[in-house]
Amino acid sequence: MEQHTPSRSLRDPDPPRLIRATCAPGLSTWLEREVIDLGHEVLRRDHTGVEIKGRMADAMRLNLRLRTAYHVLQKFADLRVGDGDALYERAIRLPWERVVPCDGYVTVTSMVKNDTIRNSMFANMRLKDAIVDRISTVHERRPDAGNDGDRTVVHMYWKGDDCRLYLDFSGRKLSDRGYRQIPRKAPMRETIAAAVLMAMRYDGTTPLLVPMCGSGTIAIEAALMATGRSPGLLRSNHGVKHLLTHDEKTWNDERAAARRSSGNRVPALIHCSDIDPDAVEAARRNARTAGVEQLIDFETCDFSDLNMPDTPGSIVFHGEYGLRLGSDEGSRKTNGLMGDFMKRSCGGWTGFVFTSKDLAGSIGLKARRRTPFENGGVDCRLLEFELYDGTLKEADSTESG
Repeated sequence: MEQHTPSRSLRDPDPPRLIRATCAPGLSTWLEREVIDLGHEVLRRDHTGVEIKGRMADAMRLNLRLRTAYHVLQKFADLRVGDGDALYERAIRLPWERVVPCDGYVTVTSMVKNDTIRNSMFANMRLKDAIVDRISTVHERRPDAGNDGDRTVVHMYWKGDDCRLYLDFSGRKLSDRGYRQIPRKAPMRETIAAAVLMAMRYDGTTPLLVPMCGSGTIAIEAALMATGRSPGLLRSNHGVKHLLTHDEKTWNDERAAARRSSGNRVPALIHCSDIDPDAVEAARRNARTAGVEQLIDFETCDFSDLNMPDTPGSIVFHGEYGLRLGSDEGSRKTNGLMGDFMKRSCGGWTGFVFTSKDLAGSIGLKARRRTPFENGGVDCRLLEFELYDGTLKEADSTESG
């Protein structure tokens, strides 16, 4: 029987494509959970991301709603290339004029593991040249190019001879929510704070205390999660808006749906404190920028002076550790004081401490759960303590995990 190729008008204008959501090393478990909760089947998960098949609207939804992701990428092409010249020759054949505005601005980012490439910036330059040369040939006009990353972004993953090119729907990292206008020393990144809260099973129905709050990231992320507010709504700029394939109506529909999902929920008490008044003021101002200041109580005090609410909930410390803040000796002392406070004053509560694996034993309490995290290259643990009224079992100083 004669085979007929469907006419162009009958082709799906937005066929499902491979979408990859990336994350910080070690967060893919939490990212996968988010993606599944949004109704997607995960095709693959690795240490720094998850992959699904989806349409433009799906990629937009992930871009707006994911809390633990860095970037949302859509596959553009797979190439077999051995060196920089081959990269240029293959890439210049691709229809970049369909996705990159000729009067726009394009940035190339990459992860390159190829024996012929000693500097990834060289690979970026060859791909950038191919993109702008192709567009110049078609339109007789070249887009600008540079490293700003706030408009059209193309990401290249090149390992061996396999090179995959993506369109970056996020642009700058999704972890850069835009609310942390006043960072403090060694702040916790927003995506890790969100994952920590997920590991704590936080849902906003019981009180949350955040002593040693620093810039307030954990408390602010808790307020956003408890109210269902999509973090992507805090940003006015996303990479997808700078692609020729961008559908403004679909984008506006997804933004409207994200706004509706927040509802009018009011969480139980979120209390944010620090002994440093400058830290408390920074946390307050960051919360104001995020639009959640009214949902958080702020107090300047040492954690040992906290007045515990009558209704129990969770208390979480971003503990000190030598590579992050201060010395190991000082961090061990502070961690011990946190353990003493929880043992003395937090009966009936659930306690959590985020600290390095090496310093986990310095809390002086036996953790019932130890969730691994990576933070700035440091092997960390979120320690969970069931805080009984009365005497607590002391931790075994040789405990590991």
